[in-house]
Amino acid sequence: MSRQLTTEVAVIGAGVIGLAVAERLLAEGREVVLVDPGEPGMGASYGNAGTIADYAVAPVGTPEVLRNLPALLFDRNSPLAIRRAALPALMPWLLRFARQSLPGPARRNAAAIAALLAGAGPLWQALAGRIGAEAILEPRGCLYLYRSERERAGAAAEMARRRGLGVAVEVIDGAALAALEPGLPPMAGAAFFPDAVFLNDPGRMMQALAAEVSAGAERIAAPATRISRSAGRAVVEGPGFRIGAHRAVIAAGAHSQPLARMAGDRIPLDTERGYHAEWDMAAPRLTRPSCLMARGFYLCPMAGRLRAVGTVELGGLTAPPSPHRIARLVEGAREVFPDLPDTPDRTWMGFRPSLPDSLPVIGPSQGGGEVIHAFGHGHLGVTLAPVTAGIVADLVAGRTPDRDMAALSPARF
Repeated sequence: MSRQLTTEVAVIGAGVIGLAVAERLLAEGREVVLVDPGEPGMGASYGNAGTIADYAVAPVGTPEVLRNLPALLFDRNSPLAIRRAALPALMPWLLRFARQSLPGPARRNAAAIAALLAGAGPLWQALAGRIGAEAILEPRGCLYLYRSERERAGAAAEMARRRGLGVAVEVIDGAALAALEPGLPPMAGAAFFPDAVFLNDPGRMMQALAAEVSAGAERIAAPATRISRSAGRAVVEGPGFRIGAHRAVIAAGAHSQPLARMAGDRIPLDTERGYHAEWDMAAPRLTRPSCLMARGFYLCPMAGRLRAVGTVELGGLTAPPSPHRIARLVEGAREVFPDLPDTPDRTWMGFRPSLPDSLPVIGPSQGGGEVIHAFGHGHLGVTLAPVTAGIVADLVAGRTPDRDMAALSPARF
């Protein structure tokens, strides 16, 4: 017999977005049921670079990317690649992505991303304080690394655009970089984002957040397979349960699209497959996340290990991990630190929910406000978790969010 539950809010998804939403709602005194078949926080939230990337205002789609799109997509060594078997299914998404990469849309998307990112760092500090995880946050900034003077000079215009969107950034030379990170080999310089913070162990932060939510919310460890409406309430169903809720929040990351369609919204969501490789070590080689721009991945000093993480592979939810993508991460990390073993201690792949304009969908369903969307954050899921949680809490409470909701609306597609 199915369990029959009623609650104020059903949150579907226990990644960083769902957990942050549930924590915020619980803090405001809401009754919450959390629905997810997996271990909370152990998806893409666990395996990322750990950066609270309030500097990452550039969308994935830009005129430069558009000019190089064919080469990027079909070069196996590109930071942005595609599984060729997935190309037919991806074509509608890629066409939308190409349109969003034109100069006008790219500028609008960058401005909307910058507005959404505003205040992300302080919101994370507040969230970490509420759950007793302040020690996991490190306010050391972040680096974009340039191997040549040409790379460094070429970054000037992009960094000027970021400053225009409110980002604090300084382009530094090789000597200044060596002073910041003496463990790195000689390089031409870097872009230094001094206000950035990072999680030195994303998995531990997710565990702390999950523990806080578990203390106040009921959890259904099963997938939500159906969402509907009845008598002004949302109805969430799955194997062995049926929940009637005043509001249902779809925060299931890369798995959100079918639920959104049931709720009345056709969202062009697809999946970026992200990878990491890790080497255990007592002393970190770095003191802050550092992105090797020529290769498009980060080197991150996690607690007790070095993590090489990044690159984008468009390839869906079902194919196995690509050994080639892992090999590229290992090759890039050993290019910087040649003494690293050629076999890392562990590797990982996770799924990022990606939309063509690099903006998430946050807001009421077009089919009715009983369902609220909170997914599609791409590379910014960890960064935007407390921002999204605040917006959702406002919507549940009937307050007007202090963000540009039109840029996030499901009706924009």
